[in-house]
Amino acid sequence: MRIKGIFVAMMAIFAMATAAIPAPSRNASMVTGNATSQPIGHYDFCQIHRSECGPNRNSGPVEMTPAKWSLVRSINATVNRTITPMTDKEIYGKDEVWAYPTTAGDCEDFALLKRRMLIQRGFSAADLLMTVVRKPDGEGHAVLTLRTAEGDFVLDNLASEVKPWFATPYSFVKRQSSYNAGRWVTIENGRDVLVGALR
Repeated sequence: MRIKGIFVAMMAIFAMATAAIPAPSRNASMVTGNATSQPIGHYDFCQIHRSECGPNRNSGPVEMTPAKWSLVRSINATVNRTITPMTDKEIYGKDEVWAYPTTAGDCEDFALLKRRMLIQRGFSAADLLMTVVRKPDGEGHAVLTLRTAEGDFVLDNLASEVKPWFATPYSFVKRQSSYNAGRWVTIENGRDVLVGALR
């Protein structure tokens, strides 16, 4: 009986101690949902670059090292510095063209180039996902999401720093599936990154 009393007291102390540990205030990773529509510009891109829009071997988010972080930051900064921002209308005379830029491009072109360069340096396509977001003013925008074991990070032509996705000012709408680069999925917690948004 005495042992049972000690056990109950210990469980009560453990429960109180656990309740005192604060939950993380942010989700390190996006919660993806159902399949959704592929952006028309990406669909057209895939008709030209079919080998880049098929199934991926998804072995889970990449384990990052200081060398890998250095490479990611370097590529983000280099592309942002060397490509001149211009609209598709200015470059191609059309509204929506996803392409690899050589000297100029818009947001998705920056992201596509960063993605290709990181794949060429050994990153898995399953961890480099084109992502559609909304800026605070409601305008659509594209960024590159890097899936890591530490969470999801964003490479953005409007920011020199590679940031955790929840530290950006955006609402996240959809991104490429990690299993298939030609498929897209919704982002369930894209507008509310508080822990309560998780299901």
